Amino acid sequence: MSKDLATERLSSGGSGLSGDFSDKRDFHQPLSSSEESLKRAVDLVLGCLLLLFVLPLMLLVAVLIKLDSPGPVFFRQDRVGRWGETFTILKFRTLFDDMCDEAGRHQATIHDPRVTRVGRWLRRTSIDELPQLVNVVHGDMSLVGPRPHAPATEVEGRPFAEALPQYEKRHCVKPGLTGWAQVHGWRGPTPTLKSLENRLAYDLEYIEIWSMPLDAYILLRTLGVPFSSPAGRVDGSAGKAGLNVSSDDRQDNREQEP
Repeated sequence: MSKDLATERLSSGGSGLSGDFSDKRDFHQPLSSSEESLKRAVDLVLGCLLLLFVLPLMLLVAVLIKLDSPGPVFFRQDRVGRWGETFTILKFRTLFDDMCDEAGRHQATIHDPRVTRVGRWLRRTSIDELPQLVNVVHGDMSLVGPRPHAPATEVEGRPFAEALPQYEKRHCVKPGLTGWAQVHGWRGPTPTLKSLENRLAYDLEYIEIWSMPLDAYILLRTLGVPFSSPAGRVDGSAGKAGLNVSSDDRQDNREQEP
């Protein structure tokens, strides 16, 4: 990625969003009420169908987790949702119970000794994220949107919102099970300010260019369905953001995501 272009993107007015949620009436709404209703309807219908479809797999995973290590099947953690409000996210537990970081300050790393045997497989396949379909059906999350972070997560010793003033803008939409940044290879931890800038640039662009076809494209890409980008977009470019992310700069290691 061109750091200068990313910096310009994040420091500009962009879509005119504000990170101050004290008065939502003055806050620019990226989606109209009808678009919000449509997106919610799709989340509810698809979320329920997917939940029913993967239920047998989830039951099997629950048994494997209980056989592998003592502790609960699910890991619950506060994450920041729309308008900066926190909600409890559900994941399959992948760390040893006495080593779980509920605050989210310490992101799991590759070969992390806290990760269980089953947990390593769950993280590699992203199956540990399946319980978040419950969050989608409940309305805390959307199928597609910026990935939610824990309030205490830091980059280079600073909270995300303090490190990047534009960071709060991503909270004007619901967080997602998958997102625009993730299908461009930005998955896993954000150990450096540059990695957070890259991911945030895609999150903000998603908010600017949102459409139902784009959500469908992201979902299919997440499932590994290969086809051309919508509107002739080329994977690896960030459209309006003017980004040029090289594959060498990307992070695509789910074992490292908290």
